[in-house]
Amino acid sequence: MTEVTTTALGDLTQARRSHASLARLFRAELRWIFRRPRTLAVLGVLAVIPVIVGIALTLVDSPGPPGNNGGDGPLLASGVAGNALVLPIATLFMALSLLLPLSAAMSGADALAGEAAHGTLRGWLLAPVSRGRMLFVKAAGVATFTVTAAVVMALTGVLTGLVINGSSALVTLSGTTLSLPGALVKVAIAVGWVALQLWAVGAVALAISAWTEHPMVVLASVLGGVIVFSVLQALDALSWLHPYLLNSSWTSLVDVLRDPMPTGALGEGAVRAVCYIAIALSLAYARLSTKDG
Repeated sequence: MTEVTTTALGDLTQARRSHASLARLFRAELRWIFRRPRTLAVLGVLAVIPVIVGIALTLVDSPGPPGNNGGDGPLLASGVAGNALVLPIATLFMALSLLLPLSAAMSGADALAGEAAHGTLRGWLLAPVSRGRMLFVKAAGVATFTVTAAVVMALTGVLTGLVINGSSALVTLSGTTLSLPGALVKVAIAVGWVALQLWAVGAVALAISAWTEHPMVVLASVLGGVIVFSVLQALDALSWLHPYLLNSSWTSLVDVLRDPMPTGALGEGAVRAVCYIAIALSLAYARLSTKDG
């Protein structure tokens, strides 16, 4: 009788461990992510960038008031002077070319390859947690990091812009003046759109990291991919390929600063990012579900 009771209790404990709530797993993942020194270091660097850009372009080399500049990067940066609205979106635009994707790739690399390299990934399999649930939690963790990275840059950009230029300098690239709530809505749209693009990059890194135990391989692969995509995007002869490149719509971020805001390119970029996320996570799951150990 005692043996039967002990066996039953063991089965009950095993069942409880097998059905750990997603909320509990997600909280544990967030603690793991935001306790990493390199994560905090990256977020600190991202927070400082808008301050440096705002001071450099507004106080040191003031290029004049913003205008309808066609959305080119250098001209967008010139609109920072005297305009608190442009600074947070301009810094997101600048960092989206390399720094932000690299940060997202770092998060995706640490999620699987980094833990596999340090042996901590075995804890997920001993919990036990199904590999589908593990991938879901890891993907959610990467998404949370990308949102945090975009929010940190935007928040320090907004505060720096308001300190330097005041709340009355909220002018769109179309020349219209916005109220502070209206400007914050535009910044929030930019943050959400950028975070979605970064999650796509992080999902690709997550897929690559499912195939290797070396985080640097993941970082090198994603960084090389971003550079190759940028080169392909610049070649007019390959215009047929451009709609399939993740970064094809990244320059359309400046459309957020127009009034009314064009949504065509932004919507296309969002759909493309969702497709990349779906494909990358499917490949990651296919690998994890057939991987031993």
